[in-house]
Amino acid sequence: MTIKAVLFDLDGTLLPMDLKTFQLTSGRLFCEKMTAHGYDPEKLGEAQWSGIHAMSANDGSKTNEEAYFERMRDIYGPELEKDIPLFYEYYENEFDKVKEVCGFNPQSGPAVQKVKDMGYRLVMATNAWFTKAGIEARLRWAGVDSSLFEFMTLMENSHFCKPKLGYYKEILQKLNLPAEECLMVGNDVQEDMVAAELGMKVFLMTDDLINRDGRDVSHIPKGGFEELFVYLQSMKEG
Repeated sequence: MTIKAVLFDLDGTLLPMDLKTFQLTSGRLFCEKMTAHGYDPEKLGEAQWSGIHAMSANDGSKTNEEAYFERMRDIYGPELEKDIPLFYEYYENEFDKVKEVCGFNPQSGPAVQKVKDMGYRLVMATNAWFTKAGIEARLRWAGVDSSLFEFMTLMENSHFCKPKLGYYKEILQKLNLPAEECLMVGNDVQEDMVAAELGMKVFLMTDDLINRDGRDVSHIPKGGFEELFVYLQSMKEG
């Protein structure tokens, strides 16, 4: 089948980064913000990871946003309610400082625009742990126009996280397309290339490759943006 939609991962695909440094820096800045409002940083750090785990374990019965705050309420009780707006404020304000530990690929913005101009529908298929503001911030850092994407996976609108197949099935439902008409582009073998199990085409970006258990990727189309364009053109030509 002809590819009609291209799903782009963000971190390590469009936005170069060391994932561990990114997570530690973001966590530190969030704790600094919340400490000023009376939260113990050590307990909050543990609570944050627990909330992320709750989103990762989500079975689809609720949004990731609901799963996260349910876990946080279990930890902090009713008093958490008055401070929930601070969580969203963080992604609208302090989170922007995390840009300093991320890289920048000047090809990312033009590459996404080129794929759009080739006639493909675009999806921002980053792991759904972040708010809309948090995802739009990282797209700005990457120099990518968020308006190019027909759909973005947010903690507010997603019911699964990568690498669960439910994450990709939900995207397919939103697009109303069969898996065979979609291409997943990402740098994480375990989280992004798993889309192939549903029948999606996949393309592995190799600049910031993540392959946690050393899987054989010799059979997967791979490379940088130029190789991606060649691959997409070859798919158009049949």
